[in-house]
Amino acid sequence: MTIELLIARYGLIALFFGAGIEGEACVITGGVFAHRGVLSLPAAMVAAALGSFAADQVLFLLGRRYRNLAWVRRLHDKPAFARAIAMIEQHPNRFIFVFRFLYGLRTVSPVAIGTTKIPARRFLLINALAAIIWAIAFTTVGFVFGHALEALLGELLTPVNIAIVVAVIAVLAAVIWLVRRSRNRASDTTR
Repeated sequence: MTIELLIARYGLIALFFGAGIEGEACVITGGVFAHRGVLSLPAAMVAAALGSFAADQVLFLLGRRYRNLAWVRRLHDKPAFARAIAMIEQHPNRFIFVFRFLYGLRTVSPVAIGTTKIPARRFLLINALAAIIWAIAFTTVGFVFGHALEALLGELLTPVNIAIVVAVIAVLAAVIWLVRRSRNRASDTTR
């Protein structure tokens, strides 16, 4: 099976999970694949919106239900969590709408919001609208970026080359995550 067939068959599923776990890079890549005709642009937008929405809903519910668990309490000690709480207190609805666009706050924000008294229904509605806008924006960037790359690189922009770049980015992201995780654990044990 060729890489194009794999992406065509499983790309939307990967985009759904990638939007929820990693975020922008996966969604932009989905837009690039839509530009190449491997994925449908509207389908990529829907998969990205649903993945982002679902991940944030799960994190919100975990923060709401398990606010006293150790991992949530550890998040409380993080500067990003404190920044998120401060922003929630100032402008709760705006913050719910924009947190996914704020670097460094994307993952902790739904958990932080879950620990507040913001009604679950309000979070659900604003989160859904924000996920749709976010997905449309970043898949469109990938789609347009695909046009620009094709103009610059021409024949070098193949699904195989894109998949290689995506794999390298994923490996680098995983290495960075593991290094940060080990540093956080090391700093937690020294306290």
